[in-house]
Amino acid sequence: MPEGHTIHRHARTQRGAIGGQLIRAASPQGRFAHGAKRLDGRVLEDIDAHGKHLFYRWEGGDTLHVHLGLFGKFKLHRAPSPPPPSENTRLTMSSVTATVYLAGPTICELIDPHQEEALRARLGPDPLRNGSRRAKLAAFQANLARRRIPIGAALLDQRVIAGIGNVYRAEVLFRTGIDPHLPAAALAPQAVERLWSESSRQLKQGEKAGRIITVDLGDVGARRRTDLARGERLYAYGRTGEPCRRCGTPISATEMANRTIWWCSSCQPAGAGT
Repeated sequence: MPEGHTIHRHARTQRGAIGGQLIRAASPQGRFAHGAKRLDGRVLEDIDAHGKHLFYRWEGGDTLHVHLGLFGKFKLHRAPSPPPPSENTRLTMSSVTATVYLAGPTICELIDPHQEEALRARLGPDPLRNGSRRAKLAAFQANLARRRIPIGAALLDQRVIAGIGNVYRAEVLFRTGIDPHLPAAALAPQAVERLWSESSRQLKQGEKAGRIITVDLGDVGARRRTDLARGERLYAYGRTGEPCRRCGTPISATEMANRTIWWCSSCQPAGAGT
């Protein structure tokens, strides 16, 4: 499932391609025909993201809510005459200069302001959204303080922090040296602040680059990020049994919150983070 950096990147690139323009909307698949008909011929005023959710704001007050889920994909064509959409395309949005195709989303719906407010209220703070760092950090700390589940599970709960997925949870915990099994409520304030800061830094870096690269170049003997092979970009995720890039200890893996999590038992010793 795309993590928050990908969703914010979609918002930014689509805003630049079709934002502020009159849009011709259609639903080749037919499953969003009523919604597409309602949006067709109206101006798309803005696009913004919160965690893994996208919100498209239209002239007249309608909001299109999209969640890609596991299988959703966008295709952006900047040419005025794009190739035909596939039969499973849920929604097409075309301006005079670019077209966006959306296929396979978990959610593609029109919502009213009350529904949007309720949805956003259920989401935790998003490191990539504008706003007070102090307020977002305080909300993150309060959310963790109410949960006795392992911090490795809490990070996947979008009510705790919005936008973190399975890759980033393993990587930010490694980079902050926190034991993923530690109860979320047991994290020391300094550890919570380190975790928030590292999550923010990694998500911003990923949004800019369009990919997740968490290693320090010196740990893999590279001079530039562009020199990194695909298998050199991460510290822990997907590296079961491989040597830790920092200490050589085999990377451990287990199931947590119905997903596999990876960590280094030496760099993230039991209880680290209290």
